[in-house]
Amino acid sequence: MKIAEAIADLLRDELPVYFTAYDGSSTGPPDADIRMELATPRGLSYMLTAPGDLGMARAYVAGDLILHGVHPGNPYEAMVLLKDHLDFRTPSASEMVALVRGLGGMSVLKPPPPPPQEHLPRWRRAMEGLRHSMARDAEAIHHHYDVSNDFYRYVLGPSMAYTCAVYPHADATLEEAQYEKFDLVARKLDLKPGQRLLDVGCGWGGMVRHAAKEYGVKALGVTLSRQQASWGKEAIDRDGLGDVAEVRHLDYRDVLEGGFDAISSIGLTEHIGVRNYPSYFGFLRDRLRPEGRLLNHSITRHHNRREETGPFIDRYVFPDGELIGSGTHITEAQNAGLEVMHSENLRHHYAKTLHAWNDNLVANWAACVDEVGIGTARVWGLYMAVSRIGFEQNDIQLHQVLAVRTGDDGSNGFPLRPTW
Repeated sequence: MKIAEAIADLLRDELPVYFTAYDGSSTGPPDADIRMELATPRGLSYMLTAPGDLGMARAYVAGDLILHGVHPGNPYEAMVLLKDHLDFRTPSASEMVALVRGLGGMSVLKPPPPPPQEHLPRWRRAMEGLRHSMARDAEAIHHHYDVSNDFYRYVLGPSMAYTCAVYPHADATLEEAQYEKFDLVARKLDLKPGQRLLDVGCGWGGMVRHAAKEYGVKALGVTLSRQQASWGKEAIDRDGLGDVAEVRHLDYRDVLEGGFDAISSIGLTEHIGVRNYPSYFGFLRDRLRPEGRLLNHSITRHHNRREETGPFIDRYVFPDGELIGSGTHITEAQNAGLEVMHSENLRHHYAKTLHAWNDNLVANWAACVDEVGIGTARVWGLYMAVSRIGFEQNDIQLHQVLAVRTGDDGSNGFPLRPTW
């Protein structure tokens, strides 16, 4: 049996790209703009021993499955075509025996070692610590964020902002949109000179520096990434903000200060675990003064059902990451004693942000590969392209939820209508 014949037989739909294999077989439209090449027997073993997106991701990251007609820094066009056309049916026992024999015997079912970019599966991580314990969260953050500050600079641009930008108009640049994102957060929080801001999960300190520079706020940011904290401290010193801005390498749960006028959480909630929402929102509420505001900016699902992230995202991108709908965020914030004042969905803005990041990766491809290696660069190109599709097709969303610690007398400090 030829490889392409087996692939075509197992697919529920026709392949929308031209597929070729190392045994000389092919399937799909020969005139397709995009061609998929299975270059090695190892790639076939990856696909057979980890069916679905994980097996194909392993083969792609390792260089055994090659996409022609798209740049590895932005395989968006290929992913659009393949997204709904890689549904493999489960073969019967007799079909599986025939398939294995035809493709080279039992050796194809021996799982090759996964690429070095792959993190441990959930069950293995469970042996090393409770999910979302401080130690395990620190390791998960290290896996994703302590890649290379130079690599992130190539991909994210000068802002070093690794969250959804807000485009003030369709033709805005990425830097303009990231500035607008930080400024929108500041306006929603109604920041004023002399106030104190806590930014949890502060990344490279973009919000901390923006609040201090543009609004005269004394800002504290905390991050679990040592590399982010180091870069953020240097940026604060470069900007001459050392007397009003600080970034600490610290778990947000270890922040001892309280009485903050405002708290921003931009891209942290995805990492803390849904079951920890009550303690998370409760902790942040307790750090606010009465009438102090919280802005929670987070990727969300389009529904409120518990659903694990897929194996590719979990093992290659965000280990232990969890998403759920904005309704759950609002419910848990309210249950923690916060008054929710406003919610906004920015999913189209995240699709544009990811498009810009993919473009940056393509433009700086050689430097990125030199910095982190070809496999990691492929992971990022793939993950950003697939995520862009998710936002475009409303599989995932991005919500900003604005809440306040209402005073005992019912005061919350808000005007009758929004000012931002």
